[in-house]
Amino acid sequence: MDKIKIGYFADGPWSHQAFEKIISDRELTIKFICVRYDTKDDTLKNYCNKYNIDYLKNKNINSTEFLDSIIHYQCDLFVSMSFNQIFKKSIINIPRLKTINCHAGKLPFYRGRNILNWVLINGEKEFGVTVHYMDEGIDTGDILLQKSFQITDMDDYSTLLNRAYKECALLLYESIKKIKNGTVNRQAQKSIHPVGFYCSNRKEGDEIINWNQSSRDVFNFIRAISLPGPQARTFFQENEVCINRAALINDAPIYKGIPGAVLKANENELIIKTKDSFICIIEWYCKEKIKTGRRLK
Repeated sequence: MDKIKIGYFADGPWSHQAFEKIISDRELTIKFICVRYDTKDDTLKNYCNKYNIDYLKNKNINSTEFLDSIIHYQCDLFVSMSFNQIFKKSIINIPRLKTINCHAGKLPFYRGRNILNWVLINGEKEFGVTVHYMDEGIDTGDILLQKSFQITDMDDYSTLLNRAYKECALLLYESIKKIKNGTVNRQAQKSIHPVGFYCSNRKEGDEIINWNQSSRDVFNFIRAISLPGPQARTFFQENEVCINRAALINDAPIYKGIPGAVLKANENELIIKTKDSFICIIEWYCKEKIKTGRRLK
């Protein structure tokens, strides 16, 4: 049986477990790995050296020069995992089996960037992983496979990230095998929802806490960008405070007050007024100790 020849466009830890699944399958072969142009990922380069795979890097994968350079690999399928360039029609259609992408979002919702942060900020009860065919839109192609995973209050960015690394690899590998075996059932995203939605890329400054939100919203925001994210930030006088973990307080009464006021402080916790009640901060860093009753801006 002929092997499926794959061109792997990938980068970072998202791509490592998927690579290991693909390379261990005798029915699949990776002809090249194309990494992000600004990559800091030596793992994929080491994989190329170990398995004698061509290692590629190009500022514009849609350029005529690059397209001409990859045609001779005669790949059957292009696979994208955490790659950061937009694929245009000319490169999508080079392989006879086209091009697929793995996305850590439940398409057609949560298209775009920083999805695991946004699902927590929005208080979702689950997050999705989707493998889809690529078209000239962004995260808009037909779905091959999709799975959902529960989110609880014990989860934060770190736990979702680690689960997504594993589940993306498994679902991508399963999708490639379905393509190999001719058992794919494509689903148009419009059959799920006619519009869907996009999430924007989070940038510096977006980590500042708005205390004039409910305790639930503040809790979700803090865990959404906890380590290895940038951590939620606030300010006390001239000092920046980094907050990594918070806890909701059962049966906290709802009452009006000054959002951001520190109601209680000791070495183990801070109790901070929110819009509706108050919240417990249990992991934080500040250059100077915050005094009880002072306001966080």
